[in-house]
Amino acid sequence: MIEPGARAPGFTLRDQDLEKVSLADYEGRHVVLAFYPGDFSPVCSDQLSIYQEVLGEIEERGASLLGISVDGVFCHRAFREQNGLQMPLLADYHPKGEVSAAYGAYRADRGFNNRSLVLVGPDGTVEWSYESPSDLEIPGANLIFDALER
Repeated sequence: MIEPGARAPGFTLRDQDLEKVSLADYEGRHVVLAFYPGDFSPVCSDQLSIYQEVLGEIEERGASLLGISVDGVFCHRAFREQNGLQMPLLADYHPKGEVSAAYGAYRADRGFNNRSLVLVGPDGTVEWSYESPSDLEIPGANLIFDALER
């Protein structure tokens, strides 16, 4: 997992609407990168639904939240619509997991991301990171709020 103090690797990925989204688009803001295994799994649905419930509070604290998995854009679109999600979902689809691997979130042995959170500061430096100890353990929203308060 990427360590605090490291320069956040730049990226440009497509979102659920086929729009290009770059980390550089968020320069000057905090960005929470929420890496997750895949769309439509019960635990991932719960994880992103929890983040959706507090998305307004995250944004009130001056941060943006981006979900990242190795699923494709059309899968992201359907998943987002089914779950009423508003945060962008970015497709780290091809080359599979390249951006996630740069952050230490891709599990090549399993072909998907681990559940992890990375807080990138306004200057592009990683301020905090967290890797869930299990595929079934959801990193709670409280972790995001604690990181933003540091």
